[in-house]
This record gives sequence, structure tokens and C-alpha cells, in this order.
Amino acid sequence: MGVAGSFPGFAGRPPGPVMDRDEADRALARLGAEHEAIETSLLALQDHAGRRLLEGADLSGVTRERWAVAEQSITLLWEYFDAYAGALARARKIRAGRRHPGKDDLAALTDVLRGDSVTVAAPGAVAPGTAGPGSSTGGPARLSERFTLEELVARMNDLYARSLDMVVAADSVWSALPARIDLLAAELRRTRSLAHSVGVRPGEHPAGDDLEAITQELTTLRAQVISDPLAFWLPGPGSAAPGGGRPDTARYDRAARALDDVRREVEAVLAVRQDAEQRLAQLRDVLSRADRTLSEARSARGEVLAKIAASEVPAVSGPPTALQERLAAASEHRRHARWNRLSPLLDSLEREAEDELLRARESLTSVTAPLAVRAELRGRLDAYRAKVARHGLAEDPFLIERYDAARRMLWSAPCDLRVAEQAVLRYQQAATDLLAPRRTGGHDGQGERP
Repeated sequence: MGVAGSFPGFAGRPPGPVMDRDEADRALARLGAEHEAIETSLLALQDHAGRRLLEGADLSGVTRERWAVAEQSITLLWEYFDAYAGALARARKIRAGRRHPGKDDLAALTDVLRGDSVTVAAPGAVAPGTAGPGSSTGGPARLSERFTLEELVARMNDLYARSLDMVVAADSVWSALPARIDLLAAELRRTRSLAHSVGVRPGEHPAGDDLEAITQELTTLRAQVISDPLAFWLPGPGSAAPGGGRPDTARYDRAARALDDVRREVEAVLAVRQDAEQRLAQLRDVLSRADRTLSEARSARGEVLAKIAASEVPAVSGPPTALQERLAAASEHRRHARWNRLSPLLDSLEREAEDELLRARESLTSVTAPLAVRAELRGRLDAYRAKVARHGLAEDPFLIERYDAARRMLWSAPCDLRVAEQAVLRYQQAATDLLAPRRTGGHDGQGERP
């Protein structure tokens, strides 16, 4: 049978023709081998580590219920085995009586080996007159059962398989989960120690609360696994082998993932402690650049209002005083080693400081846009003048007049950009009209005045 299988079955059938001497000898030899295999399997089950643990454990839940049934089954198995061994001993005694057994001996051997000659006490049988008031009165109680040896082995196979399945399942859970939980608990203790060193404690930081919850979960989980291992067993689909399945590690896996998340957060806080001064210096620099950019934008706005007429110039916000105050609070957190508070504050400050610098630059760009337009118009005017000069038309009175008009508008304050742009366009058009005949070779004159 082996500890992972079932008892050998009989090849023969219940009573039929009387066996001859050779058949009887072969049956006895087979029975002897089966007896040894059954005994080996039962002893292996008796010595199984899982059975010994179940026998001494304080069980609960489904494991307690199934172990109570399995204990009765194992006791019954030994009773059946003793009956089986007794039948084998009777058959051997009959065969040993004569070297050449007669008909009566062979008939007796056939009855023992193939007939229902094995009598065992019925499970749960009670003596007459001892039944309680709630007992069934539908018929006489069965105090014993009769089996053929083949039927007895089939019954033992079923009891053995169910008992072994329960023992192997409990042993598999106990072999897998408690050790893994203990390793995770050790990692949890290391993480808690590191968390405390950086100020991550329950009630003060979310990660501290998570650590407390994981600690309680692992303590509860380990106690439940020890007392009710079968509650953490997932039978294999369609598996007929004893112990087919695997431990249910879902709760353990959730706790392990939660601890990984907390560990990463604690490591992030630890990293803050290591580079806090550098990050604070970078924040001061970013906010300083934002402040300088806003100051430049405010100065540029005054210049635009003085030099550009009829222009809508957006207002410029004041310095980022709120961010400066929070930066001062961050410096206080660092000074007093409040790393758990400093970590999220630095993260948000870095994002908001970059946003503030971007807004300052956008403000400067918006404010100086009219000056940029004026500079573009000045550049375009000078570029067309240089182009005209290359073609020998720099002294053309009409172009000089148009150029001077545009230049006065662009270099005077306040400058009306819309009017100045029209003046530049008139000069540009006049120059284009004068240069067109030269490009097409129409005539050598200066062209017609518009």
C-alpha cells in the first residue's frame, strides 16, 4: 500500500468452486505478501509526522471535526487489520494440518479465503439495552459485520485513503505556512525598527498604522494555521491521490505585499533623511529663481506701460510667500529629525516650486510680449532697409520718407504698436514694389510711386 497509496486488492472472487491445493497455496502466498504490505502502510501512517502533530495539537474548526473522524477511522483500520490477520492465520493453520489436504480441508480453505468468513464489530455498535432515549427503534442494532477478505481490503482502502488525505493535507499546511509566516514576521520586526528610527509610528504616519495592522494579521494568521490547518488547504481539482492539493497562501501573500509597500515607503523616508539638505538647497534655489523672474516681470511691466501705448499688459503676482513659509517649516522638520513629516512635504514642495517657476516664466513672457513685437518690427524695418540699399535704392526719397515715418513710431515712447506695424508694412510694400521691376527686368527706373 505504501503511505501514499491504497491496500492491494484481491484478484479472485467470492465463493465458487472449491480451490485445489495449488490454488490454495498461491492464494496463501499472495495473502502473506498483502499482509506485509498492509502492515507496512499502517505503521507508516501511525508514524507519519502529520498524524503525531495532529494527535498532540489543540485543534479547532474543520480540522478538529475531520481529525475526530480520522482517529476513529485509524482505530477501525487496526481492528480490520487484526481481523484480516486472524483470517490469514486460520487459513495457514488449516493448510499446515496436512501436506496433501483433503476435500474438507480445501473446502474450509475456500470458505476462509473466498467466503464472508471475517467477522468484525460494527462501527458505533452498542450493546442491547444501552441505547439512549434518542436512539432509533426502527430495527435491531447490528453488533457485527461479516466480510470476505476482498471486501475487507476494499473497506480498509477507503478508510486509509481518507485518513491519509486528511493527515497529509494538515502536514503540508504546517510544513509550508508557519515557517513562511515566521520569516515574514522577522522581516516585519526589522522594518518596524527601521520605521521607528525615522519617526514612522502608529498614529503619526499611515505606514506606522499599516505596520500595526500587518503585525496583528500575522499573529492571528499563525494562530489559525496552527489550530485549524485544513481551513488553509485547497484540494486539487480532480485529484484522487491522498493529499492532492496545495496550501492556501492568499492571506499570507496579502500581508507580504502590504509589508513590501510599507518597506518601500520607509526606505523613501530614510532616503529623505540622507539627502534632505541637498533637496532643501535645491528648493531654495528654485524659489529664488522664481522670485527673481517675477521681479524681472514686474520691472518689465513698468517699462511696457511706459513705452508701449494702447497695450493690455497682464498683472504680475507677488512673491511665493506661502511656499517660502512651507519651506521654512520643512527646514524645521529637518532640524528636529521629523523625517516622516519632511518626506511628503518635500515631495509636494518640489512639485509646487517647479510649477511656480514655470508660472513666473510664463508671466515674464506675457508681460514682455509687446516689447518683443516692437523688437520684431524694428528688425523687419532694418532688414528691408538693408535690402533696399543692396539694390541701390537707399536714397530714394519716397522710401526714405516711409522709413523715417516708421522709425519715428518705433523709436518713440509710448509706441502704438498697431500704428507702427502699419507704417512698417507700408515701407515694406513700397520697397517690394520698387524691387519688383528690377527682378523681372521690366525697366531701369525707380518704378512708379504708389
